[in-house]
Amino acid sequence: MIQYFPKNNYLTQDQIRRLGLDRLFLGSRWGLYAHFAGEVFRSRALALKNEYDDEQWAASSSRILSYIEGCGGRFHISGFDNIRAEKEPVVFISNHMSTLETVILPVLIAPIKKATYVVKDKLVSGNIFGPIMRSRNPITVTRTNPREDLKRVLSDGANLLTQGYSIITFPESTRYQIFDPRRFNTLGIKLARAAGAKAVPIALKTDFWDNGRMLKGFGPLRREKPIHIEFGRALKIQGTGKKEHAKIVEFIQSRLADWQSSSDKPT
Repeated sequence: MIQYFPKNNYLTQDQIRRLGLDRLFLGSRWGLYAHFAGEVFRSRALALKNEYDDEQWAASSSRILSYIEGCGGRFHISGFDNIRAEKEPVVFISNHMSTLETVILPVLIAPIKKATYVVKDKLVSGNIFGPIMRSRNPITVTRTNPREDLKRVLSDGANLLTQGYSIITFPESTRYQIFDPRRFNTLGIKLARAAGAKAVPIALKTDFWDNGRMLKGFGPLRREKPIHIEFGRALKIQGTGKKEHAKIVEFIQSRLADWQSSSDKPT
């Protein structure tokens, strides 16, 4: 598979060309979302033909990243070497701010580690995204029965990890612009502990792609906000995992604070 990001860091270059559809839609959100919709239907068609494999998943994610850059998005991504350092499958544990990370993480992770998501079951059964999600062999949860969801994640997650899959988890369950540790559950830690896998924290700030009121996944574009994603060092789970959970929370909080402080500085 193509290694899209061979270095430890990636920074969007200043000479990125603006997308034609962005100009056509007068700089509104709909230029990006038109490209995004086209990519979704292209991926869906491949999935229906059983041709949407890991390589196609990463490629479609790469194109979406380019669309975002063409609409003014500026990526600051770091920590790829922390993924490469781990030879075994891992559990990725991330905060969840917007739709952006769900469509960008594949191109960052899949060329290095075979991976899938823990997702809501309705995403797998839907007519549009369903074929795409099913092709990714995800772990599905209801978000209505925590006990059954935990059983499913531990059982299916352990099985997938033994098959060489790394698992991407969002312990907040849904998208929040403000990170609150009280909403950040220990699902990912419990999976890593039960399976004997390491946990890799992901801190991200993706409020460039805001959440909408009517259509949550298609809010305004905050072009003044840089996009930050950082992969931390893998953690081996000891005992109950309480200390490792606290370290992941601290990692996310510290990065968000640093990024906010940096964006607040006058230019």
